[in-house]
Amino acid sequence: MDTLIPSLSQLIEFAVAPVFLLTGIAGFLNVMSSRLGRISDRVRVAERQIHTLSDPHIVDRSKREIKVLWRRVKVINWAIGLCVASGLLVCSVIMALFAGSLWIVDLKTPIVVLFILAMMFLISALIVFLVEVKLATTTINMVRTIR
Repeated sequence: MDTLIPSLSQLIEFAVAPVFLLTGIAGFLNVMSSRLGRISDRVRVAERQIHTLSDPHIVDRSKREIKVLWRRVKVINWAIGLCVASGLLVCSVIMALFAGSLWIVDLKTPIVVLFILAMMFLISALIVFLVEVKLATTTINMVRTIR
């Protein structure tokens, strides 16, 4: 029992870093889900307004804006999915740390692989998020030319 306490405290120390990473991922997910909500609200408003417009040029611009907004929805959904996958992999790393210690099994290789995959998914999520931000800039420029 005396040897269990130091090894358990070491294990918790190892697990703290991935937990902080999960906190960052959760914050990132919060930002992305807020953006998704705002995009969805804008799509609803734009789709309702398009039926009240009479100028064909403004209708055409509104249709292009709606297409870009729907593209943004798809892109941000991908970013959210990649981020969630990264979070799940980080949770798997933490679980593997505890399982390996509890059952005294060497899980170094699976832990390293899971962590690398988690980072790859997180990097991909950040890149896809950047694409969505670029699309948002395009939408802003479209709206600015309308008014």
